[in-house]
Amino acid sequence: MTDTPASPPPARKGQPDPKLGRDEFERRYRIAFTDPAFDAHRGAIDQLAAIAWNAYDEGRKAPHTHPAGPGFEDPAYALSDEWRAARDAIVEATRRQQAPGTPDRLLLVCASPRSEHTCPGEMSKTWRLLEAARDAATAQGAECDVLELNRTASEFGRTIHPCKGCVSTAMPLCHWPCSCYPNHGLGQHQDWMNAIYPRWAEAHGVMIVTPVHWNQATSPLKLMMDRLVCADGGNPDPTSTQGKDPARAKRLELEGWDYPQHLAGRAFSVVVHGDSEGTQLVRHALSDWLRGMGLVDAGALSQLDRYIGYYAPYATSHDALDEDRAVIEESRNAARALLERVRQLRAGQREAGATLDMPRQK
Repeated sequence: MTDTPASPPPARKGQPDPKLGRDEFERRYRIAFTDPAFDAHRGAIDQLAAIAWNAYDEGRKAPHTHPAGPGFEDPAYALSDEWRAARDAIVEATRRQQAPGTPDRLLLVCASPRSEHTCPGEMSKTWRLLEAARDAATAQGAECDVLELNRTASEFGRTIHPCKGCVSTAMPLCHWPCSCYPNHGLGQHQDWMNAIYPRWAEAHGVMIVTPVHWNQATSPLKLMMDRLVCADGGNPDPTSTQGKDPARAKRLELEGWDYPQHLAGRAFSVVVHGDSEGTQLVRHALSDWLRGMGLVDAGALSQLDRYIGYYAPYATSHDALDEDRAVIEESRNAARALLERVRQLRAGQREAGATLDMPRQK
């Protein structure tokens, strides 16, 4: 154990400033209007560029705010309306999740960025495995919410921005839900996570189905994973740090932070498929991540890693899946095992060690 300093250490500074000059900012802003169809409106676009520059130059992250009000450490703090709406949606989703007598609800995450609606021109094998899992779960009475992360590549306005690593300055600087986005001054808007957080909160069980990309999780899955760091120890009161004040956050952490696990107690399942290497590595990484957030393992049958068309041509990979009826049934079993664990947890059963205190946080 390290000794706790009497006062929080200062935030370290010294990296190059990324602030753009006006000419470069407006050049980048106008890229969105490259289509010649905009040519007749260049004057209006120039006016918009000037407004956008002013918002960027002044750093107007959250242009719509209201006093936080009761329930927050600083009721007078100007809290982002968008953050409050996301927080309220999570609170309501959690209320539904905890209500007795409601149907068992599973969040099924299709983590492949492939889709027939964009460049690949073909559905993913991940989608087919997820469909098999969904059919098995709904046949046993579960409600399934399917989250298609391929929408980040195929749907307008679907973006998951990267985590900015606030937690590495101090855990209380990472807010639940994330308050880093949207940042309108930087043009970091249309962030999907504020809609994704309530879907995790409402679920009794979460199943992730993913391919392997370069021995790792897929890009959109990793983005979502990183942005869920706020669910594992995140601060539900941004007024306690006056937004993003590093000194206040460091002080709070050093005074003793309880690392609340906002999604703990939900069950999870993982299905990973690949064609040459990395399936076990990714399955272990995902399972460890989910356990780290306090989610509950649904047992051996819920953890699956398989190769489909091992070292065979990509062009025939769907044919290989057609022939591998076992992996499709194993995916169904992973969903069945998840649903069984959800029902055990909702009936009051706990996993071994659930009441023990953790001697190491984070």
